[in-house]
Amino acid sequence: MAIFSSLQSRNDLAAILACTIALCVLIYRTWAKRQATRTRASTPPSELPEKTRAARFNDKDRAPGEWTPVQFDYPHLEPSKEHFSNVKPIPYRPFKWGDYHVTMGIRNMPWDEWIELDREFPQFYKVCDYRIRTRGDRLLSIHPAQPGVVDSGHAAAEELAYEFAEYLSRRHPDVYRVTRHPVSKNPDRNGWYGEGRIKTVTIVPFERTFDLEKDEPLKVARMLVQEDFTIMMEGTDGRYYLQAGAVVIAGSWRLEDKMGLPLEEIHTSGNVPQYQSKLQMSMERYFRRLPLDKPVIRNNYAVQLVQEPEMRSPAPAPGSLLDVDPDELAWAATMNGSEDTNDFERAKHINDQVDASTTAQPGDKPNSAQKMQYPASRTTTPATPRTVRLRTERQTLRRLPRTGAIVFTIRVYQTPFEELMREPGIPGRMASAMRSWPEDVARYKARDAYEAILPLLDQCHAEQVKQGLVKEEEKKSNFPF
Repeated sequence: MAIFSSLQSRNDLAAILACTIALCVLIYRTWAKRQATRTRASTPPSELPEKTRAARFNDKDRAPGEWTPVQFDYPHLEPSKEHFSNVKPIPYRPFKWGDYHVTMGIRNMPWDEWIELDREFPQFYKVCDYRIRTRGDRLLSIHPAQPGVVDSGHAAAEELAYEFAEYLSRRHPDVYRVTRHPVSKNPDRNGWYGEGRIKTVTIVPFERTFDLEKDEPLKVARMLVQEDFTIMMEGTDGRYYLQAGAVVIAGSWRLEDKMGLPLEEIHTSGNVPQYQSKLQMSMERYFRRLPLDKPVIRNNYAVQLVQEPEMRSPAPAPGSLLDVDPDELAWAATMNGSEDTNDFERAKHINDQVDASTTAQPGDKPNSAQKMQYPASRTTTPATPRTVRLRTERQTLRRLPRTGAIVFTIRVYQTPFEELMREPGIPGRMASAMRSWPEDVARYKARDAYEAILPLLDQCHAEQVKQGLVKEEEKKSNFPF
């Protein structure tokens, strides 16, 4: 019996030992799996082997309108060395000497240049806050799903708000402060690099905090940055549809006129010159193929006439848009009239196929069979160095990893011509560019409203040549500057 008891004890001990070893192995494997997940999440794609990246982000074989969420973390960001209050707006001058060419004009976007902040942020914030408070339902919009064609843009809007909060808090940690949830066992519920999901984000200088779980995502995303943006979703037909957006300072077009439209109709309804012949096929192909790890950037420009505040009669009412935004950053009232005109469409002002016998009736909306006649320019404001503005846009395209949506950001810059004329080489290049526009482009850009400024540009160029600031034979530019 003693021998049997001893054997039984030994068997019990062996069983306990085996269970202990098995438990340790299980714990180790669980830990190792979590560490591997965290390591993958914290490894920027730019540091992965090229073949690995290509395999992870190659989606050429997917069906149109289908998207499988991808684990993708933004490459490492260096915190900005300058507070935005010390940063001058970047002087984009995206026009060239000589002939005018219609192209997409895209180039690779450096990862730390997705969103730009500068000393104009407070004024942008003020204007956008006013605009969203007074007419936000027309400036921020999520289009419902179009059954069988394309999903709603709501999930993409939520994803973008989190992406902005992650990017900005890392790129500008002195401006944006975030709070986070504890790290989740589910990596899909975490933020960048395996950190806890962001709960709130605060714009420190403005003392304003947004709750990403409670506040409307488009409002949060728009108030965090100086950029407008649209969110394009791929449909089952392979076309990209404008399914969400925050377009607050567009100047000459309205989000409500474009919501739910596919890419080509967004442009053709606005009568973008040569879009169908020069841009449509390449843009549609590019949108379809845009990979996660290759965002792009482009610039364009327009010229805007802005009435001097002291010349406005009657004077803008206190608290009105023109009182808050005298430079007409948000809406080009001097050139376009009231933003609330029921029938306002860009195509009604500048249409290559307008029928002079067709007249606009109040409340009419243009369509393919009926175009409305307007004078080429409806402003009587004289074109002077103080009233003419160069209005440039810095645009980026980036695909989001979880929804597959493409985010199109639009950052606006305004520069009075009285400043532009003092920049070496710019007056002559600007005059050359304006004269190079084909007739359809000249009409689209409403050149007749400000072409009286051309002799002054020529004069400034001649003086710069005489002073030796530029050489007459030099026709080069460091595009887009």
